[in-house]
Amino acid sequence: MSKTLDFYYDFGSPNAYLAHQALPPLARRLGVSIAYKPILLGGVFKATGNRSPMEAFGGIRHKLAYYQRETQRFARRHEIKFYMNPHFPINTLSLMRGAMHAQGKPWEGDYINAVFDAIWVHGQKMDDPSVITDVLRERNLPAREVMEAVQSAEVKQALLKATEAAVERGVFGAPMIFLGDEPYFGKEAIYELEVELSDA
Repeated sequence: MSKTLDFYYDFGSPNAYLAHQALPPLARRLGVSIAYKPILLGGVFKATGNRSPMEAFGGIRHKLAYYQRETQRFARRHEIKFYMNPHFPINTLSLMRGAMHAQGKPWEGDYINAVFDAIWVHGQKMDDPSVITDVLRERNLPAREVMEAVQSAEVKQALLKATEAAVERGVFGAPMIFLGDEPYFGKEAIYELEVELSDA
């Protein structure tokens, strides 16, 4: 039976984008599948007392500069197109509700790719509803359906519950990947996952 990696993500995390790009080739090579799990990273931080790297490292001399350099090294190593979004940080609430609505639909993967690319490749302001709509239309995604769904009480509640369930499972940031009950945090955990899956 094929193993599944549960991938907890928020579009606003550059590390989640980088892991999203680096993980699929590994999964294909080792014969595992990826289940994308949208969460509200702000909600996770609030529930766990965590902070973003920008906040956590901002007061430490040299550390934020090193963190940014390490991020660029990761992107080069995996041949990933990555540019720091000029509008960062972006409010991803509507985008994550859209991801929740997309779950299980044939176009879920296209939606995830479109939003990640718009933020971390093309530098678009993806907390502007008009920009979101344009991006979805350009990628032949159901823009009107998504923009209506993100306002529905059902989708709003589903995302809140998914975030609460993620915290209960042990999620404290993004990206976070689970192989069964074993958690792996951050883009660098992909290397640990490769060792674990190769030895299995």
